[in-house]
Amino acid sequence: MPPPHHDTAQPTTATISERGVTADTLAVLLRNRGTLTAATARVVGLAALAWFLTTVTVFALSWPLFTHMRNERIRYHQLEDPYTHDSSGLGLVGLWTLPLYLLLLGVGSAVLQNVCSRAVATAGSQQPPREALSAPSPRARLVPILSVYVLRGLIVWSLPVLSYELTTRLTSNTLDTPLPLARGTWPYVLVSSSPVAAVSMAVLLRLALALAPAAAASGLRPGQALRHSWTLTTRTRTGAIRVLAVALPLAAVTAAAIRLVTQLALPLRPLTRGFLEQATGNFFAAYYAGILAPVIIGVLTAAALTFPLTATAFAALYDRLRQRRPMRTT
Repeated sequence: MPPPHHDTAQPTTATISERGVTADTLAVLLRNRGTLTAATARVVGLAALAWFLTTVTVFALSWPLFTHMRNERIRYHQLEDPYTHDSSGLGLVGLWTLPLYLLLLGVGSAVLQNVCSRAVATAGSQQPPREALSAPSPRARLVPILSVYVLRGLIVWSLPVLSYELTTRLTSNTLDTPLPLARGTWPYVLVSSSPVAAVSMAVLLRLALALAPAAAASGLRPGQALRHSWTLTTRTRTGAIRVLAVALPLAAVTAAAIRLVTQLALPLRPLTRGFLEQATGNFFAAYYAGILAPVIIGVLTAAALTFPLTATAFAALYDRLRQRRPMRTT
C-alpha cells in the first residue's frame, strides 16, 4: 500500500489572508520592513526635491505679483493709509499649479502602491523579502496605477466642483447684478444645498473606488481596475463594510499625522519668513513661503509615515475580496 500523500505546497497568499486584513497588513509590513522603508525614503526624498523645485519655480513666476504688493504697501504707507493686499492673483496661481503638485504626489503614490502590492502578492513566498520584492516587475504597471489616480480624482471631484461653481453663480451676491434666484425660494434652497450633497456623493464614490490602485497594481488596465473596485465594494455582501472599516481608521490616522507634523513644524514659519525677507527684501513672498513650509513638510512626512500602511492594507483587502469574486474577463 503506497504511503499517504502529504501536500508539501508552499503557503499562498490565500492561506495567509485567512488571518484577517489587519494581521496580513502587519505581517507584510514587518516581513518587508527594510525594503519598504528604503523605497519610502527614496520616493519621499525625490518628492520633496520635486516639490521644492516646483515651489521655487512658481514663486519665481509669481514674483511680479509679490513686487506689486510690495510697491502698493510702500505707496499706501507714504499716504498714511492702511493697506490690505489682494491675494486673488496668488489664489489663481495656486489653483492652476495645484494639479502639478497632485501629479507629483500621484507619481510617488503609484510607485509605493506598486511596491506594497508586490509585497502582499509575495507574502506566501519563501524567498527573502528583498529578493522577492526586487524580482523583475514591469515598470509599465506604474502607468496604469497613475492613470487610476487621475481618473479616480476626475470622477470623484468633478461633481463637487461643478456644483460649487453652479451654486456660486446662482446664489452669490454681486455689486451690479441681482441674485439669479430669489432668496428663500425652493430653487434657491435646493441649489445652495447642492454642494453638501455633491461632497457626500464624492465621498461614497471615493470609498467605492478605494481598491482601484491595488487592482491596477495586480495587472488590470485602469478602466478594469475602477470597475473591479466598484464591483468588489458595491456588489459583494461585505465589501462596502470592509472597505469602510479599513478606510475610516486610516483616514483618521493620516489626518492626525498631517495635523501633528504641521503643528510641530510651525516654528519653521517665522524662520523661513525672516530668512527670505532678509534675502529678498519682499515681505509678501517671505510671508507666503512661511505659510507653505510647515504644510509641505506635514504632507510629505505624513505620507512617509502612513502611505505604506494604507497601500498595504488596501492591497491586502483587495487580495482577500478578489478571491471571493474574481474578475470576469471578456
